[in-house]
Amino acid sequence: MSNLFARFVKDESGATAIEYGLIAALIALAIITGAGALGNAINAKFTSIGSSLNSAGGS
Repeated sequence: MSNLFARFVKDESGATAIEYGLIAALIALAIITGAGALGNAINAKFTSIGSSLNSAGGS
């Protein structure tokens, strides 16, 4: 029984898989956050351009 427990404690393959999963999740979260911020910035820029075009065309 103690031999089985010792092998379980020494086995690190599960811990490595969990660590890789956490790293992948953090990278995905960073990409999603960055893409959202970039999308908001582009949307604001196009809104500004559209407003400028509307005011220039109305003159």
